[in-house]
Amino acid sequence: MARYTAGNYNTNTRLRIIYSIVGLLVFYLLIAFIFNFPPFSNDEQNAKPEQTDHLQAAREVVELGHPEQPIVVPVKPQVVEVNLAEIITDSNLDNDSNSQAALLISKANDALNDNPPQIIKARDLLNEALREPISDQQIKFVKAKLSQFADEWLFSRQVFPEDILCDYYKVKPGDLLSEIGNLYKVPWQILLDINNIKSERSLQAGQKIKIINGPFHVKINRSTFILDLYLQNTFVRSFRVGLGRPGYDTPTGLWLVAMGGKLIRPPWTDPDTGIRYESENPNYPLGDRWISIEGVKGECTGRTGFALHGTKDPNEIGTAASRGCVRLANENIVLLYKLLMPGFSQVQIVD
Repeated sequence: MARYTAGNYNTNTRLRIIYSIVGLLVFYLLIAFIFNFPPFSNDEQNAKPEQTDHLQAAREVVELGHPEQPIVVPVKPQVVEVNLAEIITDSNLDNDSNSQAALLISKANDALNDNPPQIIKARDLLNEALREPISDQQIKFVKAKLSQFADEWLFSRQVFPEDILCDYYKVKPGDLLSEIGNLYKVPWQILLDINNIKSERSLQAGQKIKIINGPFHVKINRSTFILDLYLQNTFVRSFRVGLGRPGYDTPTGLWLVAMGGKLIRPPWTDPDTGIRYESENPNYPLGDRWISIEGVKGECTGRTGFALHGTKDPNEIGTAASRGCVRLANENIVLLYKLLMPGFSQVQIVD
């Protein structure tokens, strides 16, 4: 039978006292932490923020007439998702006239919200909406969206599986890029660009390149000075143009890009002054490219000597100042030079 000595008894008593003190200390610290007693209180962290009614303050400034002390009402930033269908609906048109357009645009919006976005489906729906009776503001907005899409489906290396306007072509032995362009009714220069090919000689048998099913066409509106570019019947983008001045009005009707009519900075003689301008002349007026057109239908039938060309003076764009030709900014005429196909690309000019 075990026995407790006096030494053991005293030791156990001291331990019980120590445990009790430690327990009381832990309990105090726990209470202090919960209720922010010292040492855990922090006046800066626990200071209650001042509650300010900013809207009421703003009203008081207006009522008291103190514009020199404006109240800025803080606004929480918000990410706004734009709904294409809501923006495009125009109250200026009656419901019957633009209901079909609104439906098409709504479907295009749904296609863009798919995962992944259906760019080609949205493109085709918006392009179809352009044929409906929608307002000028709506047309402008839809064209802006279609112009953005063109950077993805047209002016890039990518080919979307469902796109009938672009495809891949496997180069055969002996193929020339110019021959491939002729086959698809587009200039070889655009194929060079979208495929990042350095030169025609860089083309190799077995290589897979992107092709475009042409031809491209343009439609020019004389009243708005706007040129619309189309691939077949699909809108691509718009450009501002300059047109003929009174007495030298640019004729309306249907034109065709002339065979052999695409030139790079050709010599030109001013009919009014008889001065001949070579390309190196600092006053050379025609810009970087010249695209001859010939009239085939309407008022322009049989007319020649007209062209789409660049200009050294950007102030001529959007005005009626030429002798009948269509003027574009140099970067735009260079692009059209790469897209319009002689003998196939049409130029329609309307009032």
